[in-house]
Amino acid sequence: MARARLYRWLALLPALAILVGVPFANRVRPYVLGLPFLMFWILACVLLTSAVMAGIGALDRRPPSEPDPGPAEPARLPRGEAP
Repeated sequence: MARARLYRWLALLPALAILVGVPFANRVRPYVLGLPFLMFWILACVLLTSAVMAGIGALDRRPPSEPDPGPAEPARLPRGEAP
C-alpha cells in the first residue's frame, strides 16, 4: 500500500470555507468588486477550490523523494548450511 499523501487533506479547505463560512458571510453589504459579500465569498471559494486542486495535482506529479525499497529479501545461506 502506498504511503499516505497528507497534502491531499488540503482539498477539505474549500469545502469547509463554503459550509462554515457562508452563515457568517450571509449579508448583502459591503459590496466587494460590485458583488454582494455573500456572492463574493462563494466566488472566492470556487477560485480557492481551483487553486488548491491545481496545487494538489502539481504535488501528485512530483517524483517521490526516495524510492520505496519494497519488501526486504530474506538472506540466503550457502547450500548445505543450516540456520
